[in-house]
Amino acid sequence: MEKGNKNHFVLVHGACHGAWCWYKVVTILRSEGHKISVLDMAASGIHPKHVEDLNSMADYNEPLMEFMNSLPQQERVVLVGHSLGGINISLAMEKFPHKIAVAVFVTASMPGPDLNLVAVTQQVCSN
Repeated sequence: MEKGNKNHFVLVHGACHGAWCWYKVVTILRSEGHKISVLDMAASGIHPKHVEDLNSMADYNEPLMEFMNSLPQQERVVLVGHSLGGINISLAMEKFPHKIAVAVFVTASMPGPDLNLVAVTQQVCSN
């Protein structure tokens, strides 16, 4: 990402939020000429799925995976995840590495190859 270039930002909210939480960031980035996509994760914001319909993180993350899959093959985005959204963007990074220019973790969970979601959850619950 070079200064002056216009980017496509994909903003992923954290737990107990929705796409609405990015309204100030969206305004600033759009005023600079960037393309912005904000998504409601499943059962969040105005997404029609109900929380009792979610059985896994994959179910919750489905809107982001569908969005990433729909991007043109040559398009690369800037993924931004807040809080729990860090897990969502980590999963997208693993599945679509060729479609991501950079990922930004905003006070976000950041699992990795040696620190997976199960290990993070166990560590949090043990304290």
